Amino acid sequence: MFRASILALLLCVLFSVPAFAQKKADEKLTPGDEMIYKYLCAETDKLSQKFLGGAKTIDEWKRKRPRLYQEYMDMLGLWPVPEKTPLKATVTGQLEAHGVIVEKLHFQSKPGLYVTANMYRPKEDSSAKRKRLPAIVYVCGHSGKGRDGNKTAFQDHGFWFANNGYVCIVLDTLQLGEIPGVHHGTYGRTWTHIKSYGLTPPTPPHPFTPSPLLPVGADPSEFRPWWWSAGYTPAGVECWNGVRAIDYLLTRPEVDPERIGVTGISGGGAATFWIAAADERVKVAVPVSGMSDLESYVKNKVLNGHCDCMFLYNTYQWDYTTIAALVAPRPMLFANSDNDSIFPMDGNRRIMEKLNKIYAMYGKPDLVDEYVSKGGHAYRPDLRVAIFQFINKHLKGDTTTPVEDSAKYKDLPGKNLRVFATDADLPKDALNARIDETFVPRAQVELPKEGKFADWKNKMIIRLRASCFLGFSQRIKKAQWVKEIAKFSTEENIFVFFGGVQVGPGLKSRRSLLLPNRSDDTERIERLAKPFLPDEDVFDFLRSRGSTLLAWTTKSPPNYVERAHALLGRTVDVGRTWDICAMVNYCASEVSPKSNWRLVGEGESGILAAYAALFEPSIKEVVVIDPPKSHKEGPHFLNVLRVLDIPEALGLLAPTPLTIIGGNDPAFDRTAEIYRLAGAADKLKRK
Repeated sequence: MFRASILALLLCVLFSVPAFAQKKADEKLTPGDEMIYKYLCAETDKLSQKFLGGAKTIDEWKRKRPRLYQEYMDMLGLWPVPEKTPLKATVTGQLEAHGVIVEKLHFQSKPGLYVTANMYRPKEDSSAKRKRLPAIVYVCGHSGKGRDGNKTAFQDHGFWFANNGYVCIVLDTLQLGEIPGVHHGTYGRTWTHIKSYGLTPPTPPHPFTPSPLLPVGADPSEFRPWWWSAGYTPAGVECWNGVRAIDYLLTRPEVDPERIGVTGISGGGAATFWIAAADERVKVAVPVSGMSDLESYVKNKVLNGHCDCMFLYNTYQWDYTTIAALVAPRPMLFANSDNDSIFPMDGNRRIMEKLNKIYAMYGKPDLVDEYVSKGGHAYRPDLRVAIFQFINKHLKGDTTTPVEDSAKYKDLPGKNLRVFATDADLPKDALNARIDETFVPRAQVELPKEGKFADWKNKMIIRLRASCFLGFSQRIKKAQWVKEIAKFSTEENIFVFFGGVQVGPGLKSRRSLLLPNRSDDTERIERLAKPFLPDEDVFDFLRSRGSTLLAWTTKSPPNYVERAHALLGRTVDVGRTWDICAMVNYCASEVSPKSNWRLVGEGESGILAAYAALFEPSIKEVVVIDPPKSHKEGPHFLNVLRVLDIPEALGLLAPTPLTIIGGNDPAFDRTAEIYRLAGAADKLKRK
């Protein structure tokens, strides 16, 4: 019967779900691939209807905008806005070329987070009252220039701006600067992209060897899924570095603080959006091939062509184009190419339609425009000229001066533009390689005061719902039995496997639902748990989404399923928690209403069980076996480390009985203390 029901489910999934968009002819899809893709598409369609947070009028938008701005900064890991610490800006040298001065400089956007840059400015004139000049923050795309930094790939733009009456600072990115960090934490375990940027992978079987190019601890091939839990994205770093670059420009006597613009292509196009939306000192924005929408990223799988600096975590489940709307009504040129596979034109058209809407609502439709160049993902002469003309118009009020292409300026050797000329000059206190550990502050949870546990617990759960479990505000609906395929559905398009001894209501007073740790070995978890459970227990099991014959294909890179979830404001583990709640709700009402339901989970599944018990009232006891002591190890929920960590989460269960098998790590002393403060010390067992 079990095999027959699986077969029925597989046939249903295989023949009822449309094929992936842009599917390769030789791509093999599993039933799990089809299931999760259909789910992700449906969720994408829901969010795509939420442009402007649902605002329909300009007054409504203006009322919503302050809250939306805060949410935006929070999704970048920048709320509360970080302290603007001293920049410690240092010019290490300068040179003259193509009629302008190029300064080689660095500053620290946060203590130890070094930003290397070249600043291009006109030669000083003899005027005693020299006019202040408009300034451009140029943010770089992904160009592999190795030790010289990717700023050297875009020097022609710096020369053009300086020769046309601007100051232009060209910033290295985090991963591709002179002091590299990591952009690819959740993209996957691979050296392919690292090789393409001119870096050398280690020779197997030897471990990664530190070098001046990649400081100690900086292994770009390391997979860092804990970024989701930490709420860290390198998009936040690139945004903050741009904001601090504006701070630096405003210290310069040459710069007019009322005429600041930002532009860049690809990753620099994305950073243009990040910076302009975050900082209203930006008066003109020209993002080039820098943003698509959720339909492209998720439904058409375009996110597979992008690294992590291109995305924030969509905690508040926005329509993605709302980010661009935060720039309105300041002048914006949305520049793209008509044959760009990672910024496809159908997405560009949808974005432009929405931008026209918000600018029209402001009564300033003429301040947003688009330019489409013919070709692939690259600059071409017509594209550069269009960019320069738009910036001239809106920062200088100049619509008549003929504009030449910047390609006339021959590149200097990249080595000549290094901020740190030799490896020995690289700063020893740089934190770029591990800035992901500290950029977003972790929660410092203050334990409840005596007699105040209930209030403390309530406030913590409210924060979890808002930051990590959006959509868990009410009791999750019980799973539905789908007769046609003989399986359970926990939410639209999601199916799970549930099995066990089916007994009549009241036949047993207690039942245990076993949660294997992402494996099919239910016998193993039963064997581990049984010594600690009553002999008369009835054991059922739940295999949540992504397990057994409905597992989806995992390719690392690009980790499509996991990263798509983050773009939709969830994680796979949040979905698995949902599955548990929905299934227990069903069991408690349909299978054995008079039973006390206990959850038993091993490893990460044990922690999922604990969180499910916070949201599903019919869970009366939790047993966790060999749990991880921190969310850095998993399971992963967006932003959870900004709220609490596993020991505090387990403590929130009090007074629900909790058994931790293999829980002798000192980290769980904190759990024990919370149970004591809740007056439920006897309800916690550590074995």
